[in-house]
Amino acid sequence: MSTKLHDMTLNVTLTDSGDALLWGLQDGRDVPGDKFRKLLFAWHEPSYYGTMLDQQVAGELTLTVLPVEMVLPFFAEPYFMDVLRWEGGNETTKGLLEVAPVLYREARAGQYVPNYSAFRNGNLAWTWDVEAESLKEFDWHVLQSLDGLGEGMSGLRATFSAVVSAEHYPNEAALADLRRDYPALFRGHKSASLSADAFTEEEWLASLGWRPDTAPFRPALQLLEPDENDDTWRLRLVLQDKSEGSVLTPIRLYADGRASGTWASEWSPYILERSLGWATRLTEALPGRSSGGELFAEPLSDEAAWSFLTTDSRLLLEDGWNVMLPGWWEAASKRKPRLRAKVSAEAGGRGESLFGLNSLVNFDWRIAIGNTDLSEAEFASLLIRNERLIRFRGQWVILDPSLLGQIRRLMESVNPEEGLSLQDIFQLHLLSESEKERTQKEALTAEEEADNEERLKLEVELNAHLLALLRQLGQPSELKEVAVPAGLRAELRKYQHEGFTWLSFLRKFGLGACLADDMGLGKTIQFITYLLHHRAESEPPALLICPTSVLGNWQKELVRFAPDLKVYLHYGKGRLSGEALSAVLKDMDVVLTSYTTALMDQEALQETMWSSLCLDEAQNIKNAHNKQSAAIRTLKARHRIALTGTPIENRLSELWSIYDFLNPGYLGNQRGFQHRFANPIEKHHDEERTAQLQKLVKPFMLRRKKKDPEIQLDLPDKLEMKVYINLTAEQGALYERSVKDLLERMQKLEGMERKGAILAALTQLKQLCDHPMLLTKEATLSEENLLSEESREAFVMRSAKLERLVAMVGELRDEGDSCLIFTQYVGMGRILADVLRAGRNEPVLYLNGSTPKQERDKMIDTFQAVDGTGPGIFVLSLKAGGVGLNLTAANHVFHFDRWWNPAVENQATDRAYRMGQTRNVQVHKFISLGTLEERIDEMLESKMSLSENVISTSEGWIMELSNDELRDLFALRKEW
Repeated sequence: MSTKLHDMTLNVTLTDSGDALLWGLQDGRDVPGDKFRKLLFAWHEPSYYGTMLDQQVAGELTLTVLPVEMVLPFFAEPYFMDVLRWEGGNETTKGLLEVAPVLYREARAGQYVPNYSAFRNGNLAWTWDVEAESLKEFDWHVLQSLDGLGEGMSGLRATFSAVVSAEHYPNEAALADLRRDYPALFRGHKSASLSADAFTEEEWLASLGWRPDTAPFRPALQLLEPDENDDTWRLRLVLQDKSEGSVLTPIRLYADGRASGTWASEWSPYILERSLGWATRLTEALPGRSSGGELFAEPLSDEAAWSFLTTDSRLLLEDGWNVMLPGWWEAASKRKPRLRAKVSAEAGGRGESLFGLNSLVNFDWRIAIGNTDLSEAEFASLLIRNERLIRFRGQWVILDPSLLGQIRRLMESVNPEEGLSLQDIFQLHLLSESEKERTQKEALTAEEEADNEERLKLEVELNAHLLALLRQLGQPSELKEVAVPAGLRAELRKYQHEGFTWLSFLRKFGLGACLADDMGLGKTIQFITYLLHHRAESEPPALLICPTSVLGNWQKELVRFAPDLKVYLHYGKGRLSGEALSAVLKDMDVVLTSYTTALMDQEALQETMWSSLCLDEAQNIKNAHNKQSAAIRTLKARHRIALTGTPIENRLSELWSIYDFLNPGYLGNQRGFQHRFANPIEKHHDEERTAQLQKLVKPFMLRRKKKDPEIQLDLPDKLEMKVYINLTAEQGALYERSVKDLLERMQKLEGMERKGAILAALTQLKQLCDHPMLLTKEATLSEENLLSEESREAFVMRSAKLERLVAMVGELRDEGDSCLIFTQYVGMGRILADVLRAGRNEPVLYLNGSTPKQERDKMIDTFQAVDGTGPGIFVLSLKAGGVGLNLTAANHVFHFDRWWNPAVENQATDRAYRMGQTRNVQVHKFISLGTLEERIDEMLESKMSLSENVISTSEGWIMELSNDELRDLFALRKEW
């Protein structure tokens, strides 16, 4: 086409894909491409005034390419005509300029339909709706000039389709709505095989639901099942009356499109018009189903009927056909065979004792199909028939060979004469209960339902005794209370009495128990009560293993609450061994030792079958592969107990480790647990696996929280606040230099060297936030400089954090309050103690991992002095002082630097916020702005939402970050 632009002629060619190729002539010569593009698109904002448009060279011509999505809008609103003088061009030009405004308007107004030709080629495209009222008066003859261009009409349709897509389906959400409303539009793999006779365009639009179907009937394919008169399967085509759906009119259909039968006369025009399309589509969808020209004249074999029920019918439905299957099919397709282990009535009763999860339980196999139970003999007879569909006891039953094979193999793998273990019985029952709850609570996706159907439904039918046992395990508050032993010098709270009763109940059955109450709720007193109650049952004493830091605390608590118990501390250089140890054990009720000592004296401790084996702070065995954990697992005991406020600190594997100590094998081996639970939950937040694991864990874990209404602790309030602090200029410079050095090194390092460098950098950056001296390795302040106010203040002012802490501690001490100060670094702890001691001129306690036990115990007693004369400042390293200590004399807790795990910080806070605390506790968390500490705090906030599921992460993920991601994590942010 052409038209004049001043004295230039505009030329346009539409490609088959809808792009417009434009060039200009002036006085019969080509206008340079850049000049032409600048003039024509000077006011065209979508192309950024022509600068975003590509150019092509064709011979001596430079063509400007206007993309398909811009063509129709550009010529529909030719605003450049108002600015520059246009003159009439050829007929094609006039046609395009006339039709573009109309088509653009209709596309935007929704007057479009799917393009049948594109669909048959496996594509989704749009064309104008010639039936639209707004287009009925339009003179379509103007398009004839475009037809003369050959590809012009295809290009015009492509430009129209591009506008429809941009206006109505601009994103995935809009396409998803279209896919939901018109799923047949997206079956390109089927559309490509459609023959020309399959549909008229109007029939096709009606089959999609895009147009209303005016026929008084709808065609349907019906599967007839065998009956008394005909023992074969058959297919037939029927016409279902739209006004009365129960009326079906069967017709005979032939491959050439003829149809015969008896129907209402007013149906004849529709049948005559459509029967060829039906025959074509059915022949293509179900090849080989015609004999002598008539479709579906021959009966179906059992195999063909099965294929139609499971595959062909679904494909026909996708193709837009109505399919009628026997009424029993939907229910039968869900009646999968299930294998059920029926526990004998005596198991767990008075006539048969159970002790431990490895106890064997007698059972009988039952195979359930629907509500019908089959004996093993009946099941074997069904296997021999080798059919997929059979009538059994008056109902149709589906027998899937793969599921039957699974059942047979599982039955062969377990010998009923030997029985199932109590562990297997519990797992099967709890997991099946979890599955029932999940399906009741939420609607499953089609994929989940299919997955459910593929799985073998292995069930267990418990007898009354075992059902009662499981119910009691899950509801400890309903257990019959065990009397509190007379030797206890304390009054138990109600929930503590329930905990002691629960421990005793599990001991009765030899089941390991994890008492996981919040810190400060009295796990110690519950276990001491348990020890008193069971000390007379057997001669060997109980063995308690705990961290070295809390050995003294256990000694004092045992003397305080159970002075009658004979306690032996197996610890230190003078501890007994050999016959001397054996002799002492005969007279003892309880033996205390540390985790480290248990490893060193593994062989000696293995010689005794302990009355009970209890691990305090059981997270110490979280690494199942280290020597300490392995050594403790070899110790023998009638009953195993784990005490911990944090059964999981970082990974689910820690939970497995504790449970494998308590009830070996209950959660499977570690590799299987990782695959089945840890990976789906930690990586994909799999809610189904989370629910299953909670079901398995719950019977053997008792966890109460301070804020639970039934606990009724009446604790004072705990106020947590974050103290944000800027870095000093020195800290900022050192921080940025450290980050720069790290990133430069990352370019050269790989593997373990790279991971080591990242971990070293983490430590450096966190130490820098505390005080530059930790990084520069300067000599600590001498006593003379500490006493010099000028020297001490200069040292303090090098760290904004330290300066703020000194001020806050001064204020609280002036008000008579006491505080705990936690830090990760021994060097920082020493600085804090020295600076505060010199600046306040008062005693400051400092406890770390190297503090001897006697000195540690003395510090705690001094700080907790009843008369209130003890020191008011206690500095502690996070690892040494964060667990097992009772420090309620403090009502302020400072976290001078941040740890990766909120559980660890909360444990430290709970040294002061626990039973016995009478004042409100204020928690101050120091955060250096713009630094890694702020990123850690953001991470901790996000992790708190996971803590209810006891799932969190450690710093290990940082080592896997790319260099760019490390830069984002470590970089010092100047704005916050």
